[in-house]
Amino acid sequence: MEQKVTGLSYRILFLNTLAFTVCFAVWMFNGVLVTFLVDNQIFKWSSVQVGWLLAIPVLSGSIFRLHGGIWTDKYGGKWMLGGLLFLCAIPMFLVSQANSFVSFALCSLGFGLAGVGFSIGIASTSMWFSKEWQGRALGIFGMGNFGAGITTLLAPTILKKITNNGANLDNWRQLPQIYALALVIMGVIFIIFTKNKKSEFALNKKFTEMLKPLKEVRVWRFGLYYYLVFGCFVALAQWLVPYYMNVYSVSLVTAGLLATIFSIPSGLIRALGGFLSDKFGARRVMYWIFITSIFFCFLLIIPKMTINSPGIGIQSKRNGTISFVSDSLIKVDDISYTLIKKPSEKQINGKENSALPHKTEWQESIVKVGDKVKKKQIIARGTTNIVFKANIYVATLFIFLVGIIWGIGKAAVYKHIPNYFPNEVGAVGGMVGVLGGLGGFFSPIIFGYLLKWTGLWTSMWIFLWIISVICLWWMHNIITKMRDKAAPDTKGKFESIN
Repeated sequence: MEQKVTGLSYRILFLNTLAFTVCFAVWMFNGVLVTFLVDNQIFKWSSVQVGWLLAIPVLSGSIFRLHGGIWTDKYGGKWMLGGLLFLCAIPMFLVSQANSFVSFALCSLGFGLAGVGFSIGIASTSMWFSKEWQGRALGIFGMGNFGAGITTLLAPTILKKITNNGANLDNWRQLPQIYALALVIMGVIFIIFTKNKKSEFALNKKFTEMLKPLKEVRVWRFGLYYYLVFGCFVALAQWLVPYYMNVYSVSLVTAGLLATIFSIPSGLIRALGGFLSDKFGARRVMYWIFITSIFFCFLLIIPKMTINSPGIGIQSKRNGTISFVSDSLIKVDDISYTLIKKPSEKQINGKENSALPHKTEWQESIVKVGDKVKKKQIIARGTTNIVFKANIYVATLFIFLVGIIWGIGKAAVYKHIPNYFPNEVGAVGGMVGVLGGLGGFFSPIIFGYLLKWTGLWTSMWIFLWIISVICLWWMHNIITKMRDKAAPDTKGKFESIN
């Protein structure tokens, strides 16, 4: 039976989105807190350990998404999401008592279950809206992603205030208590003002029957798309804080603000992604998502760097004896050779806020007075110096655009699900959410190892570029096969239009 959109539908959508926002803020909690603890030497964790602590909440919030979606179809969103909020408040409070890597990891595993709120909310929201509204409704619900921005924006400021600007560092323990209280308050509001609804299709179905759609390769392909646009978004929302601090030497508060520029718009734009998917089709939108993701990730690969390379040297025009040497002139008998003097450090480094690479060249003598030289012998060595500042404003603009692109993509991926699996939104949405969430788990760990192996913070953009290329290739390959199957007579035939 087609679901009519009513005032209650909008109320459920609003409360689901609000609860998901709180859940997502909790899910991204370690990105700020762990960075603060390491930066202030409260705990001396390595970059790999930091990667694990950022990833662990994402793991627990991902692996139970499938169950969350299926159980929501079967038991309803009110008790599933309301109960989740209360459950996650317990380990979040216990973070305030943690004193080691292991205790942090265990608590993170617990409050990370907040990530299951996504699959619960997707399944619940889908029940209250008709097919024509699915893209917009799920896109609006997905705006709860900007909870990541709430954490990166507010948590650094709260930490600064409760620790008295670092004077009382142990007061960091108040932050998880504040988050635990927020979970409880949201849980109470959600239970009071929502109404429960179950999927009619799932009521008489066994758990194993509800898993049947997962045999289709299409589900796993959607999962890979979501790995990029959601999982990698989750990873970056946390990883950008230490990224900005290390690459640009900014404070934790500034790094949090810059990370927020990536995460909040990405969450809010998701509603537009739903609208565009309803209007133009999810497939067309996904093409643009992958192409633009490839483009901007490639631009961000270039690291902040200084390169000294052999430049244009000076050769002697004939045999002779060096009669004069200075930093600007060499004489071989009566022939003079003018050198390009080495510029000052300020000239070499160029403008501090330059957006483009800056090149300088100079030449230095490698001979002395009295030396015998032969024709075509190098008498002055050339040096070319290239400085690339990786301007913070340009980099932030590109990162902001990546967030926007992925935000639209998140809604487009989920627009596919009601179209292909209208009666299994909970199971399929949950599985796609699992695979996407695993991107948030594995990516920070991969980022940590790439940083360790290469020493380059921008190595993460190489990984994201590769994933974008794979997604585009797979989708285009599948669409090409579908087109050829639908119209075999036109396969391999092209017309030229004059």
